[in-house]
Order: sequence, then structure tokens, then C-alpha cells
Amino acid sequence: MTDIRHSLLRRDALSAAKELLYHLDIFFNSQLQNVPGSLVDKSTIELVEEFIFQLPKERNAQPKRLSSLQELQLLEIMCCYFQEQSKDAVRQIIFSALFGPQGNKADENRLAMLGKLVSMAIAICRVPILECTALWLQRTHAVFCVKLAKVLVEDYCILVPGSVQTLKRIVHASPRFCCQLITAVTALYDLSTDDLIPPQDLLEMVVSWVFEDPRLTLITFLNSAANLPRGFLELTPLPGLIRWCALAPLAYKRNCKTSSAPSCVNGHSNKMCKEVESDGNKDIKILYSKLHLSVLQVLMILQGHLTEKNLYGRLELIMFDHVERLVGDINKLVKELNHSNPVKEVELALDRLAQALQVGIASGALLCARDNLRSICSALPHHNLLQLVLTGPVQQPSHTALPPGFYPHIHTSPARYPMYSTHPVQTYMPGMAFSYRPIR
Repeated sequence: MTDIRHSLLRRDALSAAKELLYHLDIFFNSQLQNVPGSLVDKSTIELVEEFIFQLPKERNAQPKRLSSLQELQLLEIMCCYFQEQSKDAVRQIIFSALFGPQGNKADENRLAMLGKLVSMAIAICRVPILECTALWLQRTHAVFCVKLAKVLVEDYCILVPGSVQTLKRIVHASPRFCCQLITAVTALYDLSTDDLIPPQDLLEMVVSWVFEDPRLTLITFLNSAANLPRGFLELTPLPGLIRWCALAPLAYKRNCKTSSAPSCVNGHSNKMCKEVESDGNKDIKILYSKLHLSVLQVLMILQGHLTEKNLYGRLELIMFDHVERLVGDINKLVKELNHSNPVKEVELALDRLAQALQVGIASGALLCARDNLRSICSALPHHNLLQLVLTGPVQQPSHTALPPGFYPHIHTSPARYPMYSTHPVQTYMPGMAFSYRPIR
């Protein structure tokens, strides 16, 4: 690949980029025929950085800048290439060569170009690019994934009102991309601060996707290897969605408390305090309730998939670290809102936490001892349902040769109070009369 550099230097920026894509296509087509899954070498990365992202190879040279029109034309060239390339393996490796982070100063340009390319692909429904992006989100460190998610949310949920409908329709074209996007936005908007509460358009879109098809959240898990390196996005968006549902009542209460002065949250005029007490807040409550129901439905069907993949009891889709952090944040918010008497909000948050923990444990998504759960939940306010979940099911003793009609007691009685079954039982004799005296 290094021998084509001199010919590319004689061309203008756009024709050089187009020519480089042509040579990359030929090179990787031949490489994949000989060595399937071949890696992108350093010389290829250098050519991409020089002729796609306009970073000169010489250290002292000034980087070139494309005009807005040239940048748009370059995006169109890449869109056309990925749309016309019929081989998925070639598309994926060239996408990786273009946009795989390298840990150098080119990553900023690389990520900026990727955000614009994916935003364009959503607008004109270029499925091959969305599929490549889905795999990129799965194989790239979460820091970069969150940055890309932020760009897309700003483009479609904040800057232009109503444009979220364009993004919303993508779920029918590329469910895999939408699954990864949900995982990324839940990592971005973790409700830890008022600035990290998801915009309402984003929330409505995610809820509509998951409520209409809860299995959407399992697409990545069902179509990929089980183990991912630490620091990458989760295998499913379930941990992030559970966090949204459990923290939402307290996070919105905090937002109401702290938004007495005009400010700006997620690009919107911050009138949250008024909205929280209006009909708009009722809509938000309904959205989170629907989302919580969908999450529980996903957890309930998850056990079958884990068993089918021989991963039941071996793969933890809801990490204990996430639960510990969630419990800590709930406890922090409870203390922070203590003076505003958030009884209903605390009750709802702990209800959702308890239900998610119970169904998560039963489905095999959460693998941890109840002793560990009791330890991290000990600082939370008392909650009956949560206490039942932390206590666990009552184990019935095994009974042998029980007489017909005998039902063992679930709870054993104290030693000084004998069970009723120890008393002599009077046999029913149909021929014997008994005295009946009505109550006066």
C-alpha cells in the first residue's frame, strides 16, 4: 500500500480520498481471500490519516482543512462506497481501518467524521453504514461510543425539533444498530446529575422501541461472543435501563429541587420544576413505567436464551458492580432529598429496584449471593418488598410418605409451640350423629 502514496500526493483532497478507498477495496479483497480476518497494518492507517483525515505525515507540516462543501462531498463518497460494496467482510474491515481509534491525535478527526457519516446514514437510511457502526460500537472502548452517541442525540433529539422521528424509524432498517445505540445512550445519560437526565425525545424513542419489541435489547447478546473486554459497552442495555427506571423518580425530584433558577439541561430551556408538577411529568412517569415493564419482560425471557447458549449460571449480564453503584446512587439521592420528604419517590425507586433484582436473580442475569446484596442494601430505607427479595425464598423441607390431604406448613413453628399436625386427628365417621346447637 505504501507505493501508492506518491500518486495520491499529486491529486486533490477529494480525488485522493476516493482513489484510496478504491485501493483499500482491492487490497482487502485479496487479503481476505488469503487470510480471513486479516488485521489492518500501520502503513494503511497512516495513508488513511493522511488522505482521509488530512493529517500530514511530516511532523512540522500544517494539517489541511477541508471546506464544509468538500467535507460533505467526502461523506457522500464514503456513503456511496459502503452502499455499493456487497461483501460484508470487506465493508467491516475498511470501516475499521477508517474509524478504529488508534490512540493518537487523529482520533479526534476520526470521531468527528464518523459522527457526521452516521448522522447522514440515518437521514438517508444507509443500512450498510449502520450495520458497520453497530459492530464498531460493540468493539470500541466505551469512551468513544459515548461520544458518538452524544453527537447523534444532539443531531436528532436536541438541535432540530421533530427530527427524532427520522431516527425512530431506523429500528425497522437496522435493529442491531438501535440495540447498540440504546446501550450507548444509557451509558451516556446515567442520571447522576441533572445534565445527564435523558432528553424527553430520546426517552420516548427508547421506550417506544423497547416496549414494542423487548427482544430488541438482546440482539447483540444473541449474535455475538459472550465475553467482552472491560471498558467496552455492556453486552445488553439492561443494566443501563434498570438504572434509568430505578433512579428516575429521585433524579427528577432532585431536578425539580435544583431548577428554581433558569438554566439549560440537554439543550432545552430548563422549566423542569414546572413541568414535573404538570401533565408533562405524568407523561414521563408513564414512559418510565412502560420501560420498567419491558425490562422485566426481557429478564423473564432471558433464562431460556441463557440455557440455550449453555450460559445459564455462567454469564453475568447484570454485573454486581453496576448494582452496587446503583444502590449507592439511590442512597445518595435519598439523603440529598431528605428535607423535601420524597416518600412516594423513594417507595417507587425501591419497588423497581427490588423487582429488577428479584427477576434478574431468577432469570440468571444477576449472579451474586444474597448476603452480598444485603450488605450493599443495608443503608437503604426499609422497604418490605426489598426485604423479601434480600431474604430469599423459604426453603421447604423434603417430606416423605405424607398422608393424602396433608399440606406441610411453610414456616416451622418455635419448639415450645407444637404444630397442629402433632395433635391427634379425629377420624370422620359418617354414621355418627353430632350435636348441633345454634348460636343465640
